[in-house]
Amino acid sequence: MKNHYPGILPKVHLWLDVALLNLSFLVAYLIRFDNVAGFLENEYVNLLLVANLVWIFTIHIFKTYLFTRLSYHFNTQLAAFLKAVTVHGALMTAFLYLTKQGEDYSRYQFLMTYGFFILTSSLSRGAAVIFLKMYRQAGYNYNRYAIVGRGELAQLIREFYNDRKELGYRYYGMLHSHGDPNGINEIESLVKGKQLDYLYCCLSEMTDEQVREVIKMGERHRTQIRLVPDFRGFVTNMASIEYHDMYPIIQVNTKPFSSFNEQTLKRAFDLVFSVIVMILGAPIFFLVWAAIKITSPGPVFFKQQRSGRWGELFYIYKFRSMRVDADKMGLQHSKGDDDPRITPIGRILRKSRLDELPQFINVLKGEMSVVGPRPLYKYDVDMLMEAAPHDFQRLLTVKPGITSIGQINVGYADTVAKNVERLKYDLQYLKSYSVFDDVQLIFRTVQVMVLGRGQ
Repeated sequence: MKNHYPGILPKVHLWLDVALLNLSFLVAYLIRFDNVAGFLENEYVNLLLVANLVWIFTIHIFKTYLFTRLSYHFNTQLAAFLKAVTVHGALMTAFLYLTKQGEDYSRYQFLMTYGFFILTSSLSRGAAVIFLKMYRQAGYNYNRYAIVGRGELAQLIREFYNDRKELGYRYYGMLHSHGDPNGINEIESLVKGKQLDYLYCCLSEMTDEQVREVIKMGERHRTQIRLVPDFRGFVTNMASIEYHDMYPIIQVNTKPFSSFNEQTLKRAFDLVFSVIVMILGAPIFFLVWAAIKITSPGPVFFKQQRSGRWGELFYIYKFRSMRVDADKMGLQHSKGDDDPRITPIGRILRKSRLDELPQFINVLKGEMSVVGPRPLYKYDVDMLMEAAPHDFQRLLTVKPGITSIGQINVGYADTVAKNVERLKYDLQYLKSYSVFDDVQLIFRTVQVMVLGRGQ
């Protein structure tokens, strides 16, 4: 008899959160009014009823408790919970505003309820994750599985679960269909004898007929069949499966931020962050403008043609850090602190990266992003097209940025070696995208600016 209970954990979390929401409300009420005797006789009991109904509606819409054994991690569970709490709080605030009852309830009690709710639910999730990990490592609550296939892919499946014992998967063998009916009979004997929960089938080692027979066998024994295609050749391109009617289509995303959600999220972050910087940084903009105007004759701003997304040219804006006659010495890379073309104030601007601030205008225009590979001169473009054409063209699939991993770790590149080194760092950014990663890179850039380590 199988010794696990599928579907129980989501239900436990669901009802525990409902209980914790009500308990948090009552505790906050007790702290605020120092008495719960009259709770049922006043309007707060109605507010609690509405809060429960709104919570049930919210978790139903966002499917907060829809997860599997593999997707049950503390970070993902906490993120889904906080998302639901945020929406619940917004809906409750809207309810109080629209019904004009906001003044009838204590804001202190309202906020304290959410504080207790978030704290207790977070602790309960952490405790559940730790308990399950220890419980499964002790050999309980496990799923039985076997693998059809003996190649490298089959070994990878086994190693995956062997390295993650907390998931609770117990290995019961690796078989081969042998290309004949006896092979299927051998598989069925193992499934029946060991009461397997899952059977992993390496499609690269099976025929279509064998796959159909294994699926029929799984139906007879209530064993879940998991078909494993060999994605190893293009998994780094973030392959995903789409269903066109009844046919599964494997889509390989050949460029970063190819989904509508990623594009929208990144563009929204760029716009919001740029507007905030432009507003809050207005005094700094003015001081830099004044310093350049006073210390060096000529225009305050400098613009230059650079290569953007898909190789399209655009004009980048910067605070001028060189003399106005710098171009008479020929187009060349900066020589650092010894470059005679750089003005005294320009050295400070370059070290602190303040000369890059006007590029937020490029971000607002949609030519650049806050985080992304640096836009290059034509000279550097030609250099990289000769040294690493494929990797460089991958960088051209995204908008250039004001800061990047390569810019932080390498700085300005004036040789082929440095350009290729910076290119390798920037390629790391293309593997996955998250706002959290962008924020981390921005904080690292601020650190460089404050310490004056710009190159």
